Amino acid sequence: MAVYDLEEQDQIDDLKAWWDRWGNVITTVVVVAAVGFAGVQGWRWWTAKQAEEAGALFSGLTQATRANDLPKAREATAQLADRFASTGYAARAALVSAKLMFDAGDAAGARAQLQWVVDHASEAELKEIARYRLAELLLNERKYDEALAMLDATHGDPFAALYADLRGDA
Repeated sequence: MAVYDLEEQDQIDDLKAWWDRWGNVITTVVVVAAVGFAGVQGWRWWTAKQAEEAGALFSGLTQATRANDLPKAREATAQLADRFASTGYAARAALVSAKLMFDAGDAAGARAQLQWVVDHASEAELKEIARYRLAELLLNERKYDEALAMLDATHGDPFAALYADLRGDA
């Protein structure tokens, strides 16, 4: 072992005393920071993976819509609603599927899809679009009171004229 002079020995003793006092705190802070960084990176990876898988299903839905393949569109919409309900793809898929179902004569299925958007969408604009379309469906079925109740929901200024026009029709 090397021989230290007194000044170096004092510095080493001071460093040991400082580490004894602050070592656990520093170690804890470094570990917490590392775990936090790993957690954020893991969350980003997971959400990117979810978005990628949901995007692939949505792509399948758009292909089924172009081909007018209602069973395949229903399957893709159901998978998006079950597995990726928190993504924006699920609500958009339900809107697309509702249009396809309505065009195929399945008003009940379209109503169910639109109601799902109203109940589960995270974006207010999508909810407002779904409420408007649902009110149109109810108006076509001559359920005027239900249509008016749907139009009574709060909506943004961009939708005020559309809602007022449909309210007049009801």
